[in-house]
Amino acid sequence: MNDKTILLTGSAGFIGANLVMRLLKDMKEGTIVGLDNMNDYYDVSLKEYRLRQIDALYSTVSSSCPSLNYKFIRGSIADKALADKLFEEYKFDIVVNLAAQAGVRYSIENPDVYIESNIIGFYNILEACRHHPVEHLVYASSSSVYGGNKKVPFAVEDRVDNPVSLYAATKKSNELMAHCYSKLYDIPSTGLRFFTVYGPAGRPDMAYFGFTNKLLAGKTIQIYNYGNCRRDFTYIDDIVEGIVRVMAKAPERTPGQAGSDGSVMPDPDRASIPYAIYNIGGGQPENLLDFVQILQEELLAAGVLPPEYDFEAHKQLVPMQPGDVPTTYADSSALERDFGFTPKITLREGLRKFAQWYKEYYG
Repeated sequence: MNDKTILLTGSAGFIGANLVMRLLKDMKEGTIVGLDNMNDYYDVSLKEYRLRQIDALYSTVSSSCPSLNYKFIRGSIADKALADKLFEEYKFDIVVNLAAQAGVRYSIENPDVYIESNIIGFYNILEACRHHPVEHLVYASSSSVYGGNKKVPFAVEDRVDNPVSLYAATKKSNELMAHCYSKLYDIPSTGLRFFTVYGPAGRPDMAYFGFTNKLLAGKTIQIYNYGNCRRDFTYIDDIVEGIVRVMAKAPERTPGQAGSDGSVMPDPDRASIPYAIYNIGGGQPENLLDFVQILQEELLAAGVLPPEYDFEAHKQLVPMQPGDVPTTYADSSALERDFGFTPKITLREGLRKFAQWYKEYYG
């Protein structure tokens, strides 16, 4: 990735900030531009904390790598003029679009922000890539596109036309829009379907973080579908490793289909499109009750909760919520085949790192 100019949207977000820091450690020269609108979907101070971490790392590495540049810009991908201006100024080689309004349940009450960020914002990125050609566009999709699919594990070849939330529908729309732009304008694009990402300084709306906050406040945690949910938890470092590998290898267009004599027919309708989709998931679906058990053990070990804490008094089994699905479980074999990588960090190891961070951050 050396000597590349990279745009990373959603750079103050959980995945985005960790990806910026990974690139700052890996690259010796080049430019990283981070863009984030710093909205208040969750505690903005957590985003500011991540940005401070990035600034501290950059000040450390820049002394030994004077040709490595990093700049943060506060702004929205829904601002077309800003997107066009940035692409015109920086001539990006690689774009990683992680900016999106996240959350399944939030989309039921607040649909407008999903259309603005996930549809209009993504369209602006595609248009900018069209008018200022890039080597590779990598963008965040989601495991939610699989909707109520009964077949598990979820494979990228599965049908994904039955979304059960607006959030899922916007992510599927992103994949369709990227496919169209890849075909029409030869933009190499790769969509990544993330499966339940977790770790230190993660999103407070995710179950492991929200449960911890509630337990600490003496509140009751609600375990959906009476605990009969399974999730494919993926630790943040595994997600970042997958993204970095994908960034470096754009899908290629082949000129056409081979004729009977072995020659390649220049038929654009039969040519492959420089477009790819991958799952990034742990491949080890965890039952929610087992997940809660591991979380509480690690919170005790880290000293977040006192040894005598009565967990049973603070747990409530409740029905499935609208927009949720009982099982998400990734088939990541395509990622392993094409990039030689599969997530490796166990749930206990990951939750231990989260609990230790939580104790340090919140004291």
